[in-house]
Amino acid sequence: MQPILLSLITYLPLAGALVAFLCPGRTEDRDRTARWLGLWTTLLTLGLSVLLWLWFDPTVPGVQFETRLRWMGDYGITYHTGIDGISLVFILLTAFLTPLALGAGWRSVQTQGRDFVAAMLLLETALFGLFSAQDLVLFYVFYEATLIPGSLMIGIWGGPKRVWASLQFFLFTFGGSLFMLVGLITMWLHAGTTDIPALMQAGFSQPLQGWLLLAFVLAFGVKLPLFPLHGWLPDAYSEAPTPASAMLSGVLSKTGAYGLLRFGVLMFPDAARLFAPYVLALGVVAILYAAFVAFAQTDMKRMIAYSSFSHMGMIAVGLFTLTAEGIDGAIFQMLSHGVVIAALFFCVAAVAWRAETGQISALGGVARQMPVLSLLAMLFTMANVGLPGTGSFVGELLVLMGAVHVSIWVALLAGGTMIMGAVYMLSLYRRVLFGSVKGTVGLLRDLTAAEMAVLVPLAVVTLWMGVHPGSFTRLFDPVVMQAVHGSAMGDGLAASAATHGGVLHPVHAPDVVKLASR
Repeated sequence: MQPILLSLITYLPLAGALVAFLCPGRTEDRDRTARWLGLWTTLLTLGLSVLLWLWFDPTVPGVQFETRLRWMGDYGITYHTGIDGISLVFILLTAFLTPLALGAGWRSVQTQGRDFVAAMLLLETALFGLFSAQDLVLFYVFYEATLIPGSLMIGIWGGPKRVWASLQFFLFTFGGSLFMLVGLITMWLHAGTTDIPALMQAGFSQPLQGWLLLAFVLAFGVKLPLFPLHGWLPDAYSEAPTPASAMLSGVLSKTGAYGLLRFGVLMFPDAARLFAPYVLALGVVAILYAAFVAFAQTDMKRMIAYSSFSHMGMIAVGLFTLTAEGIDGAIFQMLSHGVVIAALFFCVAAVAWRAETGQISALGGVARQMPVLSLLAMLFTMANVGLPGTGSFVGELLVLMGAVHVSIWVALLAGGTMIMGAVYMLSLYRRVLFGSVKGTVGLLRDLTAAEMAVLVPLAVVTLWMGVHPGSFTRLFDPVVMQAVHGSAMGDGLAASAATHGGVLHPVHAPDVVKLASR
């Protein structure tokens, strides 16, 4: 069972999508059957993912559950999949959020339900394949495959500006991925293979590393997104249907950060050291810029979209501190942010669907009518601003610990996300849930059992990550420690490790302060 478990998890949603798409019958019966089929398929996949977690050995930092098949062997390209601790946590995040997103779309997606389920399952398969790929060509194929269902969900089931939002999402991401394709071909020409473990040991020259890292930063910086490559994000997040918004912000944006970690920090360490001051500066700018723009928003969903952008800037800072604490914090923040931002989109949708508006000025006094929602929304709001006891606090704390090793000013500026986040999130909470009842708000009803089934698991995981973060850090920390202190970071970087905790200090603090202060 173990050798095929990862392949079963990856392609079970694809099989479910094909079956759902072929469902016969009248439109209503067909859509209902497809919804139940999709839900049970994703729940079964989640169960298999938990089994993968239980069988995974975190003491082994290498790749586990490997599958290697001949594909284009004459060109050094194989079908090679497997997971380490970093891949595993993102597979778990994907498997956890997908059934919740399908459940959240049960009522909100009224038309072409069968096609929506098929698109969601196709996206899940593409994400599983991306996170488990151990060949760069295979990674590129799955990375591009996420574009199709993502664009369709925005363009077909989105809001009034859905076509423009879908077009932006597709063009930005596809344009960025062309740089990855050029980098992929260059690496193949130099190494004669696209196998990722082999490329990790290929020993590219420092000038070549610089050009390759630039290509990957442009490719993954769009999906992250990294300032100023975020132009597609506000419209895509706000116009997409709620389940798609949750998947885009909760998982799909993490593919950009995952790519920067795999093909930047870990594969090109010398170039990462040179790029770090610039990426850190861009991350700080994203944190502060997005926070100020979020505060000025009048639409709930758009404010949450800019909040997500601000937190992704914190993840970029953590990755390019090039320290064990910073990278651990960035990974943990990705997981926590994925859970919390999806929950916030679900909460906002529950109010907007009932009140038939997402405008903040049209809402008020919701807490009187929806006390259960208010309680859960308070938890997710506090988690989003990094309250101790929630997962976001742990991730931000680790990122700031890593940033302090680089520069105290970087840590202070990056910490602004906690202050500014508290300002705009508490303002949103106060204006929508408290105050006098406005318009039709007095007719609202509290959460249904189905909505509780979506939000309560997210609340439990948010608290679990805050109270017992070791459940997750023990999975990926061995991989990070090996990369930071082992050969993956290069002899030159390993020689600069600090004696206290062996943490690397590869970035010159004056360079970072100079860039961040501009």
